[in-house]
Formats: sequence, C-alpha cells, structure tokens
Amino acid sequence: MTKSGGALTKANLRVDASPLLAAQTVRIVPTAAQVRSAGAIGPEDFALVTNNIDRALCTGLSERFKVVAANQPADLIVRATVTDIVKTNRAAAATSTVASLGVGAVFAVPVPRLPIGLGGLSVEAEAVGQDGSQAAAMVWARGANMLTTRARISMIGDAYSLASAFGNDFARMLVAGRDPFHGSTTGLSLQKMKASLGGDPKYEACKAFGSASGLKGAVAGQLGLPPAWTDKGAEPVQAAHAIGASAAVAVPNGMLAAPSQTNQ
Repeated sequence: MTKSGGALTKANLRVDASPLLAAQTVRIVPTAAQVRSAGAIGPEDFALVTNNIDRALCTGLSERFKVVAANQPADLIVRATVTDIVKTNRAAAATSTVASLGVGAVFAVPVPRLPIGLGGLSVEAEAVGQDGSQAAAMVWARGANMLTTRARISMIGDAYSLASAFGNDFARMLVAGRDPFHGSTTGLSLQKMKASLGGDPKYEACKAFGSASGLKGAVAGQLGLPPAWTDKGAEPVQAAHAIGASAAVAVPNGMLAAPSQTNQ
C-alpha cells in the first residue's frame, strides 16, 4: 500500500484503476465495527457511526456507479470496518459549545474548540471484483480539528462527523480510480446536495441507510446536540444488522490508529 493523505488525514491506499473504471455497478456491505477498548460506547452509537459511513459511501458512489441492493450481483463489492474510535470528551465538548454560542451571539465570529477531548476515527475498507480480486483498499485515520469539527456532546460526536469524511474519501477514490488526496476535486453535484439535505437518494438501494438529517441536523450540530437526536439511522432491517455487526472485538493487525487526542 502507498502512503497518502492530506493535512488532517493519515491514509495508506492501494488502487487499481483498470477494474475500477471498467465497473458499472457496486454493492455496499454494511460497515462493521471491530474496535479495541470500546468502553461505554453502546451498539446503537456504533450503528450510527457505521451507518453514516454507509450513507456517505452510497451517495458518493452514486456519482458514477449504479448502486444495487444486497441481493443483487455487482461488478464491485465494497466493505468497510471501523477499527478505532477515540471518544469525544463530553464535558469539553459542552464547554466548547457554550463558548461558541456565547461569543458567536455577541461578535458573530466562529470560536475554536478547546484543544482537549477531541475524538477520532480509523477505518479500513476495500473494493473487490466478482472474482474476489482486490481492486482498491484504504486504511484511513483522522482526528477531530478544533477549527473545523463542530463539538457535539456525545462520546461519538467526532467519530460520527468524521464518518462521512471517510465515506467521501473512499467513494472518490473508487469513482475516479486514483488517489483522492491528490489532483483536482469535483464540486458538489445537485444529487449530492439533495441527499445531504435529507432528500431521496439517486438509487433505491441507498434508502436502506436512511436519510441524512438535513437542515435539522445542521442546526442540531450548531447547538452541539448528540447525533442520535436527529439521525434516525438505517431502515429497521438494516439497523438490526448494523447493531449486530458493531460488537467490539480485538482490532486486526495492520490497523492505522486514529490520531491520538487528549480526551480526559
């Protein structure tokens, strides 16, 4: 695998452009969680994080591929596993939220978060062909940033926010057939904008992951509310699968750890 990433993201990746660019259909296996030291994070919270990855993947992959349901054949099969979550410190997040709301109301300027208690997320993912050969793989890790990641009063607040960032990065790699961290990037398409506002996805298969929280979620994020307050999660059948797949077990070797932050 080749080392890559950006200013905020650590990544190792492998990409074979030929099978990716030749593929027309893709199937998404619901993201699993294999996390060391899960602590007090419950299966419902894990399911919110993993489903947010799947939702972002489905929206991003829809830009070029036809996304098919779980019972249909596809040129590519995409699967991801959450390998680490650095918990957000809720007390620090609450303090940052109060400071942001107070100062923002008076001076109308953004206020950085406290540089403590920031969370993080690590994910491994691959895309394989019908014959089982690997067409692409990525090991991804990112920590919350005190300037760009909005504080949410939840242990998974930062991991939830970063989940969509991973989904976007991996989807861009598969769509373009190249390193997503280098080269030009495309703007937000009308379909992506519609999906981010809670509208219907391009393909029926994506409805399994539920709708984005839209404007309601954006307002809740500004107020620092937990993701569970506005994200209804996956459809019932998919949600049951996600909760079952989110058991905390030992992390496989080769994991790229999430950037460490002080969260006490």
